Amino acid sequence: MAAAADDPEAEAQAVRGDAASLLETDSRMTQIMTRGKLMRTIDRPLIEETIRRVERRTSGEIRVSVSSLFWGSVEKAAEKAFVRLGMTGTKQRNGVLFFVVPARRRLVVLGDQGVHEKVGREFWSSLIERVTERFRSGDFTGGLVAGIEEVGDQLALYFPYEPSDVNELPEEVEVK
Repeated sequence: MAAAADDPEAEAQAVRGDAASLLETDSRMTQIMTRGKLMRTIDRPLIEETIRRVERRTSGEIRVSVSSLFWGSVEKAAEKAFVRLGMTGTKQRNGVLFFVVPARRRLVVLGDQGVHEKVGREFWSSLIERVTERFRSGDFTGGLVAGIEEVGDQLALYFPYEPSDVNELPEEVEVK
């Protein structure tokens, strides 16, 4: 899946953190969780404000995408969303995408090449574990906020904000 670092149209450089099953231990969630139900459950303004706040400390970019039900590989769909959302176009290749597919009970976190080279696979795996733990208890907003903050801490460490920094991507939660 590796592509040349200078190819901004290449697929996401790093799928880090295996897609994790969401809600599998929460007996209240025996029904299908749809994108619409999740969007009514989460505090979208809080998530978007968290992204804005975190990005004030870094040149990195964070996005959240909530997908509808589809057939096929969740990981491949996340990679396509990563490219479609322009995540590979950041100047320092330091974009991170939280890709949530509620109907499939899956979460994928993708970090572009620049980020992955700094934090490594272990970071992504532990991040996925902590976010999905919150999801399993029904705390979707808290899981995403905590994950965004944790990613933001790493981005600020390796890609600190500079006065010349420009916001390369929107903070809005994408609903597709």
